[in-house]
Amino acid sequence: MSKKHTFQTEINQLLDLMIHSLYSNKEIFLRELISNASDALDKLNYLALTDSKLKDLQFQPRIDLSFDEKKKTLTIQDNGIGMTQEELISHLGTIAKSGTKSFLSSLSGDKKKDSALIGQFGVGFYSAFMVADKVVVQTKKAGEKQAHTWVSDGKGEYEISECLKDSQGTQITLYLKDEDANFASRWEIENIVKKYSEHIPFPIYLSYTQSKFEGEGEEKKEIKEDKVEQINNAKAIWKMSKNELKDEDYKEFYKSFAHDNTEPMRWVHTKVEGTLEYTTLFFIPSVAPFDLYRVDYKSGVKLYVKRVFITDDDKELLPQYLRFVRGVIDSEDLPLNVSREILQQNKVLANIRAASVKKILSEIESIAQDDGAYQKFYTQFGKVLKEGLYGDYENKERLLNLLRFPTSKHSQSISLKTYKENMPTDQKSIYYMIGENLELLKASPVLEKYAKKGYEVLLMSDEVDGFVIPSVGEYDKLPLKDASAAETLKELGEDSVSQEVQKSFEKLIATFKEALGDQVKDVVLSASLDSPVALVGDEQNAMMANLMRQMGQEPPIAKKTMELNSTHPILEQLKDKEDKELISNTAHLLYASAKLLESGTIEDAKDFAHRLNQTILKTL
Repeated sequence: MSKKHTFQTEINQLLDLMIHSLYSNKEIFLRELISNASDALDKLNYLALTDSKLKDLQFQPRIDLSFDEKKKTLTIQDNGIGMTQEELISHLGTIAKSGTKSFLSSLSGDKKKDSALIGQFGVGFYSAFMVADKVVVQTKKAGEKQAHTWVSDGKGEYEISECLKDSQGTQITLYLKDEDANFASRWEIENIVKKYSEHIPFPIYLSYTQSKFEGEGEEKKEIKEDKVEQINNAKAIWKMSKNELKDEDYKEFYKSFAHDNTEPMRWVHTKVEGTLEYTTLFFIPSVAPFDLYRVDYKSGVKLYVKRVFITDDDKELLPQYLRFVRGVIDSEDLPLNVSREILQQNKVLANIRAASVKKILSEIESIAQDDGAYQKFYTQFGKVLKEGLYGDYENKERLLNLLRFPTSKHSQSISLKTYKENMPTDQKSIYYMIGENLELLKASPVLEKYAKKGYEVLLMSDEVDGFVIPSVGEYDKLPLKDASAAETLKELGEDSVSQEVQKSFEKLIATFKEALGDQVKDVVLSASLDSPVALVGDEQNAMMANLMRQMGQEPPIAKKTMELNSTHPILEQLKDKEDKELISNTAHLLYASAKLLESGTIEDAKDFAHRLNQTILKTL
């Protein structure tokens, strides 16, 4: 007896995208289904060796393709792990990922870009509906007795019923649309497999009927023979010698492995023999995965032991700041039944991880030799590299050299090395400013103090900067200092205001202090500004503030000192005014405008507007 189910809303949205040919080239539906079959074989391959319940299972992993030109069907079959009824519902009827909605909202409408996102999201199964009016899935979980059939036309519903199936695994039959009947063809299938799935590490067999003729003239007879032929080399690409492989082999393996339609930016293929024996193959994508900044991001690295798949869900295989890397680690020294707890404490894996990080960083350093290529890389992955400064102390200097920052003098981001080379001989520190908005940082009056000295200031507006940069300490024996901190400004030194000028401003300063009250730490005169005022003082520790908020506490507001430009026309004229209300309103307006330049927001917009209106009215 069959039971009807309704697709999750998000699945309906995805199906709509698929059916209306989101992918620019439909043929990759077969790549996605073969890749899923390979994953199912990987999982059973591991369990057959480690699970006592399956130790008697006769298992020779394989993928079988067959077609029927007349019926316009194409079938993909594997003898892998299979699915239960519950798994059919959860895998094919819903998306059990918390990032589904953000994924859908990130779709741009650009078919080429969106198709890459779809693949990355791991919903390749639904690409079947690009070419099929109906999809039938028959599956039996390894170790279970009951098999089930899943049927859908991709229009909002699917049916599940019990069925008979001799062996474990999954069989997917596509009933092709008339315009896509060409996929029920030997040559089409062989070409697609050669193009996209040549290095799937399991044999892919194609069943077809071949006609041959015997005899001559009227005696000539057509004899049909059923054939089964392996159409891929079934070699794990990472186990092959680099000399055997072409760039195209790596690119196509990556696309299939990472579910990404774009070519990788770079790859690193390493074979190590000696005390430890292992092989690694890592890819640096051209485009950041959509879940790069999500806590529940999916690891892009698969762990194998002697070519047996162990896990693709261990975020410890590489440090978190390299989570954009895709690839394979295959160890000869780990036990097959290694648990997740053992993995996290395993010295073999720790050594492989440390060596892998160095290899990947070397490749990124190689990209950095080409400014154009590195700009593309850094746009995608620069922010996450910074995270490594907080945890990877061993590679701290290498990471610092890979970072790029806009500055008060350059619109083009520069390295710390270039910054140091540009420093005047009297400059003894590297100066930086952290803020939420780059344009606001560029407009900060504090920069005027450094400009007068000829000093450059690094401008940092990534959210992660507030967490990691204060912890860096120094670069190449030069201290890194917050340019807006009171202590740094004191060290910077500036032209002093004469006693005569100081005396002439005493009354104005007192009125400003009275008007602003506890909003400011102090009000002082400055001789190194171009703007009328500047707010200076220690920045809040962003990390501590964030931790306090997580604990439900509001961090204390860091009060700053308000500096008045003693030569600015506004203040020169204001100091001789007797109108206390005008001076008070102006003090608040100047304070609010300084806060606006600092953070892009005004704390009390209503008060600001009221004081502005009063001041304008008085001047008319």
